[in-house]
Amino acid sequence: LDHRVQLSGTYNVRKGKLQLPVNRWTRRQVILCGTCLIVSSVKESQTGKMHILPLIGGKVEEVKKHNHCLAFSSAGPQSQTYYVSFDSFTEHLRWQRHAAKMVSQRIHSVDLSCCSLEHLPPNLFYSHDLTHLNLKHNFLPADQRLQQFSRLRSLNLSNNHLGQFPLAICDIPTLTEVNLSCNYLASVPSSVGAMTNLQTFLLDGNSLNELPNELGSLQRLSYLGLSFNQFNHVPQVLERLSSMEKLCMAGNHLETLTLQNFRLLHVKHIDLRLNKISIMVPDEPDLLRHVTQLDVRDNRLTELDASVFPRLEVLHCERNHITSLKAKGCLLKGIYASNNELRQLDVSPVPSNLSYMDISRNHMESLPDWLCEAKKLEVLDASHNLIAELPARLLCSNSLRKLSAGHNQLQKLPERVERPLLEVLDVQHNQLVELPCNLFLKSDSLRCVNASANKLEHLPPSSLSEESHSILQEFYLTNNRLTDKCVPMLTGHTHLRVLHMAYNHLQTFPASKMAKLEELEEVDLSGNMLKTVPTTIMNCRRMHTLIAHSNAIEVFPEVMQLMEMKCVDLSCNELSEITLPENLPPKLQELDLTGNPRLNLDHKTLDNIRCFRIDPPPTFSSSEASGGPAVWSHGYTEASGVKNKLCVAALSVNSFCGSREALYGVFDGDRNVEVPYLLQCTMNDVLAEEIHKTKSEEDYMTNTFLVMQRKLGTAGQKLGGSAALCHIRHDPTDPGGCFTLTAANVGKCQAILCRDGKPLSLSLLHNVGLEEEYRRIRQHKAIITEDNKVNGVTDSTRIMGYSFLYPSVIPCPYVQTVTLTPQDEFFILGSRGLWDAVSPTEAVEAVRNVPDGLAAAKKLCTLAQGYGCTDSLSAVVVQLNVSEDCCSCCCSDPPQPPPSPGLGPYPPSSSAIKERPSDGSLPVPPSSCSEISSEISTSEMSSEVGSTASSDEPPQSSLVLLQEHCCALHPACLAHSFQRQLSSATFSSALSDNGLDSEDEEPIAGVFSNGSRVEVEADVHCLKAQSCLSSSPKTPVPSSSSQERNLLTLPPPPPPPCTPEPLEEGIDMSQGEAENGLERDESWPGAGVGCGDGGKLAGKRRVNGSVAQQEKSHNLIEVAADAPSKKSGGYFTAPAQPDPDDQFIIPPELEEEVKEIMKQHQQKQQKPAGTDQPTDYYDTPL
Repeated sequence: LDHRVQLSGTYNVRKGKLQLPVNRWTRRQVILCGTCLIVSSVKESQTGKMHILPLIGGKVEEVKKHNHCLAFSSAGPQSQTYYVSFDSFTEHLRWQRHAAKMVSQRIHSVDLSCCSLEHLPPNLFYSHDLTHLNLKHNFLPADQRLQQFSRLRSLNLSNNHLGQFPLAICDIPTLTEVNLSCNYLASVPSSVGAMTNLQTFLLDGNSLNELPNELGSLQRLSYLGLSFNQFNHVPQVLERLSSMEKLCMAGNHLETLTLQNFRLLHVKHIDLRLNKISIMVPDEPDLLRHVTQLDVRDNRLTELDASVFPRLEVLHCERNHITSLKAKGCLLKGIYASNNELRQLDVSPVPSNLSYMDISRNHMESLPDWLCEAKKLEVLDASHNLIAELPARLLCSNSLRKLSAGHNQLQKLPERVERPLLEVLDVQHNQLVELPCNLFLKSDSLRCVNASANKLEHLPPSSLSEESHSILQEFYLTNNRLTDKCVPMLTGHTHLRVLHMAYNHLQTFPASKMAKLEELEEVDLSGNMLKTVPTTIMNCRRMHTLIAHSNAIEVFPEVMQLMEMKCVDLSCNELSEITLPENLPPKLQELDLTGNPRLNLDHKTLDNIRCFRIDPPPTFSSSEASGGPAVWSHGYTEASGVKNKLCVAALSVNSFCGSREALYGVFDGDRNVEVPYLLQCTMNDVLAEEIHKTKSEEDYMTNTFLVMQRKLGTAGQKLGGSAALCHIRHDPTDPGGCFTLTAANVGKCQAILCRDGKPLSLSLLHNVGLEEEYRRIRQHKAIITEDNKVNGVTDSTRIMGYSFLYPSVIPCPYVQTVTLTPQDEFFILGSRGLWDAVSPTEAVEAVRNVPDGLAAAKKLCTLAQGYGCTDSLSAVVVQLNVSEDCCSCCCSDPPQPPPSPGLGPYPPSSSAIKERPSDGSLPVPPSSCSEISSEISTSEMSSEVGSTASSDEPPQSSLVLLQEHCCALHPACLAHSFQRQLSSATFSSALSDNGLDSEDEEPIAGVFSNGSRVEVEADVHCLKAQSCLSSSPKTPVPSSSSQERNLLTLPPPPPPPCTPEPLEEGIDMSQGEAENGLERDESWPGAGVGCGDGGKLAGKRRVNGSVAQQEKSHNLIEVAADAPSKKSGGYFTAPAQPDPDDQFIIPPELEEEVKEIMKQHQQKQQKPAGTDQPTDYYDTPL
């Protein structure tokens, strides 16, 4: 209130009448603030109880018996008086002048909305001159003394708990606007006829089914809101309201539209959307000449003859089942008829005033010829139909500015192009082999062309000479058959800003051609066969986005010298070395280099990049190790929208609560960043807790969403977000069971399962189009606005957040559980923007033959952007490899550790398969950590390294013996807080985690921690529990890696005087040992040591790089290969050649024991491995 304080000071104050001896003078703090006098109850302090005296309408008088004394009195029957004695005449005069202004003020408007009021404050009734009073969203009853506001003109009582009509307002004749929406009113009293000056009367969202006849006396009433009530007919009393221009009866129970009832109505605009109208009984057209707008959206009409309204200007009939539509064209300005079954459109005469027509998502096979004669038509949307040919003269129109004809069956466009005013042409998803040869020569106004997803093999010329008049700014050509010969055709478009040519057949992009496109800002060349990005891209000084993933690029382009650069995506290429400038572009936010297996990056200042993604280089080839196949692998990607806000998030936990479970999720905040971030950081912890409370998949998934709603806190009050979760699990207590996939979603995030090459939806979109959802919303008296949003906020009836819309909008998800079979190839999780642009069928076909999860996710997002999506995008592709005996073989020997899916340590298996097998099944991910090193560049590591939501849990290699069976792999079960963190080689300055929120808040000594991860590779071979307790502790362990054998011949250096480096991955214990809760002694017998040359392991680690708790780290034998050196800027770079001093880091107390173990290990390596051991006897990553 400091800014409202006008005067303040400490004076002698007395309350009440001067004649009473009881009241005495005391020194008090006095404040003149706003329109009130505030007196403290504690001497010279503002911290105690404050007495507030409202001055409006009161009095300020001079007390003659006392020097410099003023009497302040409030208005009303219970007025109070405070006497204040000032120290000087100057102060006395100043206070008197200011207070006199307040007393004479008159408040005309008061807003007390959303104050949780159960009754009106008494001081409000002192304002007799009040004209506008807003009391919406409170808990007020109907019996309020509102009649005291005799001059009130506007009253808003919507969203209260009135229960019955407030009769008091009928005694206020000055009212012109009354809002009583959403108050559970069952009737309107006859006394409402006394409000003769009423002009606007809102009764929406109640339970009315009839109106009193006295309402007809309100001759000045121009707007009457009756939407979302229970009327089954049009009230006859409305015929007497001569001034009413709009009939608002949306969301009622009208089933038959009898136009005879509209004869005597004076309305121009009829709103009957969201009723149950299936039949329209026509009337004489001459009797309906007053109607100019008709809105019958979301009904059950199969035919509509709107020609009975001869002066109709705007027609809305979306989301019906209309097959035939007729209308008069004399004054028609707009036709909105999308999402029907239209096959025939009859408008006569030719609508010379028609400016907008939307007939998308119908069954039209051709467009009417009169479209070419519509002289004012500016926007035509005929997408998602069955149109094979456009009218011949459509591209000669002098008025058409935007033409959308995508998702049809067009084989060619009209050849006749005569200087049209066309600015936007969208013909994506057709069967076009070529564009008209003179499209750019004759179209001077064309700014944006989207011809993605066609069969284009070449492009039309932009000019016939070196001088071009093209003003084309955006050109989308994704998913065609374009070759290098098309590139010269682009050079004439000198004003081109956005160019998408992803997934074509480009092998080169000549540097001379790129040099002529100096105004380029965004380029997408992904999914081609490019080996280089043209060096002349440096001429494009405005370039801010370069996307060229999934090519064969070997040399990193020098785009880091462009100062406007914001996003560079060169993932899934063949990059080997990168030299970045010392000063990166100041606006750089995203740098994605994942999926480049040979990459060796040396750079110091990557701290300012919001999202930097890279995976470590591989060490071993997949043929050097053997193991069993994993059941799933994944890849994911995220892409920010046009405003560079990343309003989506992805979640990937490959080993969730155990090696036989996984959790994936996608979250979309639409336009906010907070909600998806919170969902990503917290939701897997919530699920980890709820999954143990019930065996029902639907119950634990539903509870997860409900608990998460509470955890959103204040962020979930006014903000919201969509969410989709997929949980893979296997019940180890059921030997005959298989893996199950449980999907849950709210909002517009969806999950799609590919089964036998066909999409199987695992999600449900909750909106008002579902009868069950619509009934639930109506039960809670919510309003659905014309854009089909609940209370004008969200078009999803079930979504996370938006708590202020409860109970109309709830977070209760749709849950579906399927049993995974060998026919299940993969599943996709996508955000809203992805599914708006790419259909489930196209998504499945697009990535079915992509063997790499990361490349598949990248492709989906690139396709969506090429199809025109400008929102934030996120996609997760999880590839499945479920065999017939996927479960019985895993559960037959419980003491043996099962194969760990995803990025955990894998049991030995056969060589990983890179390409898709001949039987059409998906490739399996690498099954040991040595295989990960070679395979990780594409599917496994790229997806995890780029993760912004990797799990924090230690993998199966942790030595910490957790007692709970379900928590052996997931510390979240032990109240371990999940946090949004970057995985092994992901660096981010804005979102880096230094371990401050994890269990081990201080990094282990000797480990550098600045938000990155120390890269450590270790191979500690574990024996079974029986061997751990045997009397012979030093058991040699075989190794199959020749590289490892060579490294083991190196003598160990002197141990450094510091705490040993933390073990990252590769230490594992058998399942039986974990279940029995056995503790190892300090010597930890039966351990072997090995390390790779320059290799880095995949997998999830703790923030400080350790998988074990700090207090047990001294029990580990730790070996680090290529120990990272700390560099300025917070980035770790391994040296090109291993430094012998950094080769081994061994605790002093274990040095002698390690030497002995290594000696035995070398001797054992000379002999073939024993054949009497089970295949997964040694659970080791190497």
